[in-house]
Amino acid sequence: MIIFPAIDVRGGQCVRLQQGDYGRETVFGADPAAMARRWVTEGAKYLHIVDLDGAKEGRPTNGDTVQKIVQASGVPCQLGGGLRTETDITLALSWGIERVVIGTRALKAPGWFDEMCRRFPGKIVLGIDARNGYVATEGWLEGSQIGAIELAQRFVRLPLAALVYTDIGRDGMLQGANVDAMEQMAKAVKVPVIASGGITTAEDVQQLASKGLAGCVVGRALYEGKLNLKNLISLVDSW
Repeated sequence: MIIFPAIDVRGGQCVRLQQGDYGRETVFGADPAAMARRWVTEGAKYLHIVDLDGAKEGRPTNGDTVQKIVQASGVPCQLGGGLRTETDITLALSWGIERVVIGTRALKAPGWFDEMCRRFPGKIVLGIDARNGYVATEGWLEGSQIGAIELAQRFVRLPLAALVYTDIGRDGMLQGANVDAMEQMAKAVKVPVIASGGITTAEDVQQLASKGLAGCVVGRALYEGKLNLKNLISLVDSW
């Protein structure tokens, strides 16, 4: 079980949203690179970066900040948010990003996504963001009628690095992980599944690990001190 501290960037600042709502934002720091160093000091071996402006605009917009995070952290980073073209992917990888998270275009242009996964094997993470089990796109601003598991199973044959599955209803709410939904996804596909959304306690993490999840993204619980990263990683290492 890999713990991925989340660094969500908006306007060059480190923020967290509630349920993906851009109107319900909390700023946790003006220096995301310093935040990255903090998480690495506490034991993080991987970081999960989201360009929130990019997700909304449909193109990367916080490149300078992302590069500073990568340089400051010294650990592998995965980046999502607004990556919709091959040029975007190439650009993100040129920043030192280890792998990119693609969500919206996977749903809207499956042929293109197939091609990108084959062109960048092991560098692409399928991002599935779901509300009530159905996929949301465009930075969570649009819904769809495609089930999360249905979408995942379309792409499991591809050389994906992993799949990040986010429960939007739980995200940023500190209400606990949707363990049942995460378990169903982990059982439905053969790629590593990373859980995201609502992870609040060590028990949440332990339950996810016991259900076969490969990792989890933790955000607000770390920023508000409800989880201590160093202690959590030590606990995970002891299982």
